[in-house]
Amino acid sequence: MSSSPLTHLSGSGVAVWLDDLSRPLLTGGGLADLVRESSVVGVTTNPTIFAGAISGSDAYDTDLHALAHEGADVEAAITRLTTDDVRAALDVLAPVHAATGGRDGRVSIEVDPRLAHDADGTVAQAAELAAIIDRPGLLVKIPATVEGIDAITRTIAAGISVNVTLIFSIERYLAVIDAYLTGLELARAAGHDLAGLRSVASFFVSRVDTAVDPLLDASDDPRAPGLRGTIALANARRAYQVHLETLASPRWAALAALGAHPQRPLWASTGVKDPSLPDTLYVDALVADGTVNTMPRATLDAVADHGSTSTNTTDTITPAIEDALDRLALLREVGIDLDAVTDTLEREGVAKFAASWDDLLATVATKISPTDASQEDAQ
Repeated sequence: MSSSPLTHLSGSGVAVWLDDLSRPLLTGGGLADLVRESSVVGVTTNPTIFAGAISGSDAYDTDLHALAHEGADVEAAITRLTTDDVRAALDVLAPVHAATGGRDGRVSIEVDPRLAHDADGTVAQAAELAAIIDRPGLLVKIPATVEGIDAITRTIAAGISVNVTLIFSIERYLAVIDAYLTGLELARAAGHDLAGLRSVASFFVSRVDTAVDPLLDASDDPRAPGLRGTIALANARRAYQVHLETLASPRWAALAALGAHPQRPLWASTGVKDPSLPDTLYVDALVADGTVNTMPRATLDAVADHGSTSTNTTDTITPAIEDALDRLALLREVGIDLDAVTDTLEREGVAKFAASWDDLLATVATKISPTDASQEDAQ
């Protein structure tokens, strides 16, 4: 593996994960190449990624054809395709999982986004997905909705590792941390080995700037332009401060003594949406030991090509925390309510994934319809 910004990033304690998964990436050896050559040690997925993978490729058609003849319904077909891909990715990453003692070599799969406000349904499906995939590196993704918080605790308590997704606000992140710690305490009481449980908290980054910057542009306050393109990083850096405070707490110390692992902050939505900003901004500016950065392929390639991470870069978060707090305070003075923004982003995030799931249902329904199957047989 050649020296590159990605290897330096990994050497700084940041786990490099790919925010993408598809059958061609698996069967063509692309994922194995990224693991070998680009420091990739994990994979995240979501309904949008799966919708694009299945609708945009013929690599699934053989399986869909077989499922049609088996009489599988649409949701059963989606479960089969997505869990097969995740299991295959986990097999590719198995050496990483072994080499890191389970810290990495992780692949995430999300529960049905239509369950975002159904704690019981989420807990049941998390258990179902874990049983179907049956690999130790699995992380089940649960959104950090109000109902999701309860589901996170119960899923961890059942001994299932969790990737908490769609975190936008500090307030919700605090609830996520409490859910994880409570889940560990309950898991211990139920007899689970805490050393076998892992979790990441996916804090979404770029979408915050996408939502806040137009509000700054519309502000008459002369201080507003100076905040443009900085609030997402400030929000993430404040989250990292909360993470450090958690690790210094007596409650965490008691759990760590029992073998528990920290819930790592994961920087998600790291693809830059504003072309006026550097395309590696949400990677270069969020370097700290014990974090994860999951990148879409375009961002991963950009970082590999011209990321600013170097051998001298080991932490771009902690030294900037005071500045982050100042910027968040100034945002309030300018009159922008970040809590209102993040509440909207959560609702939109849930709705977006649900819409992607509906698109996926429609695509698979078309491909496994009896009419299409019989027409393919006749050709």
